[in-house]
Amino acid sequence: MRDWSPVLGLPLWVWIFVLPSVFAIICLILGSKIEKPLKPVWRFLDGLYLASGAVAAFFMVTILVLIVVQMVARWTSTAIPGTTEFAGYAMAATSFFALCHALTKGAHIRVSIILNANKFLKIWLDRVAVFGAAVIATYFARYAIKTNVFSEMLNDRTQGQDQIPEWIVTVLSLPSRAVGEWRTTLLETSSELIYTPVWVPQLAMSIGTVLLAIALWDTLYRMLVTGENPIVSETVE
Repeated sequence: MRDWSPVLGLPLWVWIFVLPSVFAIICLILGSKIEKPLKPVWRFLDGLYLASGAVAAFFMVTILVLIVVQMVARWTSTAIPGTTEFAGYAMAATSFFALCHALTKGAHIRVSIILNANKFLKIWLDRVAVFGAAVIATYFARYAIKTNVFSEMLNDRTQGQDQIPEWIVTVLSLPSRAVGEWRTTLLETSSELIYTPVWVPQLAMSIGTVLLAIALWDTLYRMLVTGENPIVSETVE
């Protein structure tokens, strides 16, 4: 797998860096003229960020449940292998799925001392900062996905005691197969426990970083179209 393999005739870096940057220039030039057709997309993305936050909350509750299970297991002298590893996977999933939702709610740390100097700096430095963050997040997302691919190619398995049913791995791998093969693949799978392939918990990292990159590009476009930063910190009383 090459780093920047062509996709539909264009190098991958054109798709993930150049085209989003070109659209940012279009947003800057047209401004509020394209706000109306973009609003349905923004509503969809807002729902996507909220759903990602809900998934992060689910995995956070999962951590609590696993900790309670571990406590009960110790009290009853019962061995439940793999709970420590699964708690670690849930913690990683919580962190990465929460990234885009936290960004839109202003929960990320932002140094604004220079932005407060004057209005000109506030507008343009904010835009430059978000653009730079979007590029970095996109780069991170691309290599997070590459990590998934290599883990699957190497058939890398966990070093711990955690095991999951084979059908879970099969279901998660279906998007990488042709739709016509799905039925046959599902019929051939089983409920046998297997050591967790490393790419399974790594999926949370890939999905979370992709959503963060989308959220940053989306934030940049909204700033260029509306003239205001959509990231507003929530007030906590």
